[in-house]
Amino acid sequence: MAIVLDKSHRWRVFAAHAFLVALVCLITFPFLMILSISLRPGNFASGSLIPDQISLEHWKLALGISYQDADGRLVQPPFPVLKWLWNSVKVATLSAVLILLLSTTAAYAFARMKFRGKSQALSALMMIQMFPAVLALVAIYAIFDRIGNVFPLFGIDSHASLLLAYAGGIGLHVWTIKGYFDTIPAEIEEAAKVDGASPWQAFRLVLLPMAVPILLVVFLLAFIGAIIEYPVASVLLNEEGKLTLAVGSRLFLYEQRYLWGDFAAAAILSGLPITVVFILAQKWMVSGLTAGGLKG
Repeated sequence: MAIVLDKSHRWRVFAAHAFLVALVCLITFPFLMILSISLRPGNFASGSLIPDQISLEHWKLALGISYQDADGRLVQPPFPVLKWLWNSVKVATLSAVLILLLSTTAAYAFARMKFRGKSQALSALMMIQMFPAVLALVAIYAIFDRIGNVFPLFGIDSHASLLLAYAGGIGLHVWTIKGYFDTIPAEIEEAAKVDGASPWQAFRLVLLPMAVPILLVVFLLAFIGAIIEYPVASVLLNEEGKLTLAVGSRLFLYEQRYLWGDFAAAAILSGLPITVVFILAQKWMVSGLTAGGLKG
């Protein structure tokens, strides 16, 4: 059957495509500029988008490889960028697992159990998330400084303390997972219990497999949040070898000299873990967000 289209349909389609192309250019321009800076010889932030000369000197330093400059001088990597990248991946992975574990069990309690103060606790979790973490920096430093005097593992300059600090931000994730649990009928778990399953088995073998998409979404959001997080990590970590990449990159920009090229190469490296994880879990992440939108 022939479809009759309005005369203005072609122009609306053209305008929509033009808007999308302009939006993509606007989004990708900063990344292309950073990539261009990392490929220019010297440490200059200004210049054309397409460099006149391509140099890999900044990438060699970021990857821990020394090189000879134009004067024949051997230039050594100033900072352990790959070590910082490994610290970021390690902290982000462990904190995402910890946040997922805590938020899933807490969301199950709020979704399936009845207890006094339940609605007030949920409201308190939401209100706490309204305040940025920067406002708690002084308290976070004081708490872990005191704890470190008794348990050095959880003191200043420890990745374990950073994991605990990140685990405190689970309020929004609890709300997200609870909303998904609410859409799954409790009768399914009750049927499993009638067949002989314990409450833990009904939770682990029946409810969790049905909630895999939203659990992966929460894991990815927690992973990305830990990779790009700066204020808390900058307060708790001081030793150069223990810094995350987001915190260590600031050392490229000191007052006497701004190493824009080295900083740009490190900035692109910081995005690689997020890109890899997103590509690996893209299918589940999209389905989880879509399912949450339909059922919510």
